[in-house]
Order: sequence, then structure tokens, then C-alpha cells
Amino acid sequence: MAQIRKRKKNKAKKLSPLMKLFCVAVICVSGWLMFSVAKEVVTTVRLRSQLSDAESKYAQVKAENEKLTDQKQKLQDPDYVESYARSNYNLSKQGEQIFYLPEDTSK
Repeated sequence: MAQIRKRKKNKAKKLSPLMKLFCVAVICVSGWLMFSVAKEVVTTVRLRSQLSDAESKYAQVKAENEKLTDQKQKLQDPDYVESYARSNYNLSKQGEQIFYLPEDTSK
């Protein structure tokens, strides 16, 4: 009786070759699936980073576009063009003199 029980225990502990092959196949498939998921996560993180960069560049370009559109509208007004030219390029009207005053450096 004791020998029969030992044989049954030994048989229960040993896996058949087919079962071993199945276990190896499951481990390989699981490893491949985990690798695929990790690869997709890395791709998603990289794409989100690129999207964030693109959104910030878009915001900068949009702000610059609004600024330039505003300036274009202002430059269509002759009075604004005249005051802009007089202040930035030191242009004067006929018979007008421009005096440069020193800046107060005592402050």
C-alpha cells in the first residue's frame, strides 16, 4: 500500500511533456503580449509629448497671428501710420524740428 501511494504522488508531481509544452507556450505568449503592451504604452507617451509640444507651438503661432492681424488693421489707418513713423523713425512734418533731450539719469 505504501508503495502505491508513493507512485501516485510521484505521478502527480511530474508533468507530462505535453503539459510542459503547453506551459512554455503560455509563458511565451504572455511575454509577447506584455512586450506588445509595453511598446504601445511607450508609443502613447511619446505621441502625447509630441501633441503637447504641437499645442504649445500652435498657441504661440495663434497669438502671433492675432498680434499681426491687429497691427495690419492699425496700419490701414493713416493717422496711426503717421504717428508710428514719427515716434519710431524720428520723422517730422515740414518745418518741424526735433529736439533730443537727455534722459534723467539721477533717479
